[in-house]
Amino acid sequence: MEVAPGIGKTVVDMDELDLNFGREILKEAGGEQISKCFQCGVCAASCPVTAVDKRFNPRRIIHIALLGMRKQVLTSDFVWLCSQCYMCHERCPQDVRIPDLMLALRNIAVRAGYVHPAYKELASALKSHSRVYEIEDFVNLKRKKMGLPPLTIGLLDVKTIIEKTGLDADLQKSEAASQ
Repeated sequence: MEVAPGIGKTVVDMDELDLNFGREILKEAGGEQISKCFQCGVCAASCPVTAVDKRFNPRRIIHIALLGMRKQVLTSDFVWLCSQCYMCHERCPQDVRIPDLMLALRNIAVRAGYVHPAYKELASALKSHSRVYEIEDFVNLKRKKMGLPPLTIGLLDVKTIIEKTGLDADLQKSEAASQ
C-alpha cells in the first residue's frame, strides 16, 4: 500500500489482498459480527481511544479488514489500542461488539506471528519474574511493616504455564517475523 504521487490518495496493490480474511475473522470467536457493521461511525464517535489516537478508528479497521488487507490489519499497532470499555458496543445500532472483534483480530495476529512489543515485554517479565514487574526487597519490607506476608516468586509455575499455553513459541515466532 502506497500513496499515489501527486494525488495524495492511497493505492492498494490487489496482489496483497486476502479475500478470505473476512471469512477467517467471521470464524474467530468475537469476530462473528464483523459483517453486520454498516459503517455508521457511532463507534468512532464514542471511542475514548479514538479521541486520543486517530489511528484507532473501529470503522476504518473493520473496513480494511473486510477489504482483505490482512497484513495492514495484523501488523499495525491499532488493533492493540482498544481499551475494552464497550462504549462503542453500547451505542452501536447493529450490536457489533468492537472489543470482541479487536480481541479476535489480536488472536489472529498472534497466531500469524505478530505480537505487539508491549505484550512481548509483559510476557518476558512474567517469564523472568513470574509477575509483570520484579518484586524487590523494598516491596516486601513495606508489606512487612503493614503486617502483610512477603511476596514470593513462583517462577516454576509461571514457566510451566507459559510453556503449556505455547506463549513461549508464539513469542519466538513473533521475534522471527519481526526480524
